[in-house]
Amino acid sequence: MARKAASVVILAPHADDEVLGCFSFLSPSCRVVYLGIEDRANVSRDERILEVNESAAKSGFQWEALNHPVNSYRVPDLIPDLERIIRECQPDTVLLPQPSYNQDHRAVYDAAITALRPHDQNWYVRNVLVFEQPDSLLWPHGGETEPNYFQAISLKEKLHSYSLYTSQVRRHRSPELVSAIAQLRGAQAGLPFAEGFTVKRMVVGG
Repeated sequence: MARKAASVVILAPHADDEVLGCFSFLSPSCRVVYLGIEDRANVSRDERILEVNESAAKSGFQWEALNHPVNSYRVPDLIPDLERIIRECQPDTVLLPQPSYNQDHRAVYDAAITALRPHDQNWYVRNVLVFEQPDSLLWPHGGETEPNYFQAISLKEKLHSYSLYTSQVRRHRSPELVSAIAQLRGAQAGLPFAEGFTVKRMVVGG
């Protein structure tokens, strides 16, 4: 698809992570980068791409899919691609997944931390946020921190976007659980519903 300027880049280990963790950032100025989209026994890669296209059409975000093998991501292989994307987009904000029991989330987080490091030859991203997923709350991996940055959401719209990923709506990340997390984060932020993030870096002014 044609690429436009992107002020926000979301690094998504899997197709649907962007809706579950970063729905509030999805817009035409956002590019979602899927590190891989795979064939599964119950759903093909082509079917998953159709789901992504439906979600992108609803929220207006740009997207691209890299060809790393899902469930076998290697940090050294991911880093050059992430550095390239950041250099091309020159975003103000990058969102990366919280490390969890999911090995793909850990690999993408570790690669992103390297790609986003302060360096004289890299594009310096002013805002780096870590997004959470239902698995982060259900089975903590260790080292999680409480969210300290919140964005309001329309729960109805988020659940609708999630429902477009028909193959991925499952009990351990059910709409009921997604709703409960949104209500909890909203209560913490003094809002009806919200998403919570952890600030890795945020630069104001300058």
